[in-house]
Amino acid sequence: MIFDKIFGAFSNDIAIDLGTANTLVYVKGKGVVLVEPSVVAMHKGSRAILAVGEEAKKMVGRTPGSIVATRPLRDGVITDFEATEEMLRYFITKVHKRRKFVRPRVIIAVTSGITEAEKRAVKESGAEAGAREIYLVEEPMAAAIGAGLPVQDPGGNMIVDVGGGTSEVAVISLAGIVKCKMIKVAGDEMDEAIIRHLKNKHNLLIGERTAEEVKIRIGSAFTEEMEGEEIEVKGRDLITGLPKNITINAEEVREALEEPVSNIVRAVKEVLEETPPELSADLVDRGIVLTGGGSQLRGLDKRLSEETGLPVRTAEDSSRCVAVGAGKCLDELKLLRRIVSLSSNGY
Repeated sequence: MIFDKIFGAFSNDIAIDLGTANTLVYVKGKGVVLVEPSVVAMHKGSRAILAVGEEAKKMVGRTPGSIVATRPLRDGVITDFEATEEMLRYFITKVHKRRKFVRPRVIIAVTSGITEAEKRAVKESGAEAGAREIYLVEEPMAAAIGAGLPVQDPGGNMIVDVGGGTSEVAVISLAGIVKCKMIKVAGDEMDEAIIRHLKNKHNLLIGERTAEEVKIRIGSAFTEEMEGEEIEVKGRDLITGLPKNITINAEEVREALEEPVSNIVRAVKEVLEETPPELSADLVDRGIVLTGGGSQLRGLDKRLSEETGLPVRTAEDSSRCVAVGAGKCLDELKLLRRIVSLSSNGY
């Protein structure tokens, strides 16, 4: 026990938000110290890792045939275990600069829909990447803690975490998740909706990065947002095969985003319908809290409020809530053990 305390004191314990779009790393006592894209670039034949994170993202859509830049996670699920392990090792090494024999305790935030096999894979990847101990915490719980919600109180708290690959809706009480729904509709699906719209309506093919830029600059989920705003979009004409640029407006982008936004709204309503009456009563006053990078879509809070009749607010620094929440568990191991013991997934 004494050795463990001494060992832990020098281990720079960390928490990781292993997201589909971005990975955030929280270091105990320092806060979030790293935010990088969850992208790995490797040689196609040998699978030798060439770049990770920001450097790898710069290569997306620009690599020669012998190099592939890919996301090892899709829809919140690990699709390439080897690349995930290398990515975790890179991020842990980058923030953990002490001697090699000192291994950190690591908390990893994972989607609530994770399977037993995927849990084992995440833990194995973390161990191979240099972690001493690994705890898994469900993202909605971590997001709620990071947003400052009183998760240990005997009252209802509703969190809607809109990430890159998944959106998770959860009602939390007494440090446990009472009701939860995960859908594979989030920021990535919004980008794909914009790509499909431009392809079908304007015969213009654009990449993921361009679609994301359109979404960030003039995307919205509510009719009164971004009225009159326009943006020039560059891509390839599907008829002539030549480069082409067009101008689109915010209303057109909002129409393109309607399907993924409606799916998120539907998931929220479904969880509300299944929430016990006493907790539903709490939500009338406490409302809904939005977290995750996708929650920053303009007007999403107003759209959800209009559809549910509940007050809705976006958490401060919403894209970091999961990492911050997981990081707070490093300082409150009693809370961590309680969350783990109450987890329906039995982490």
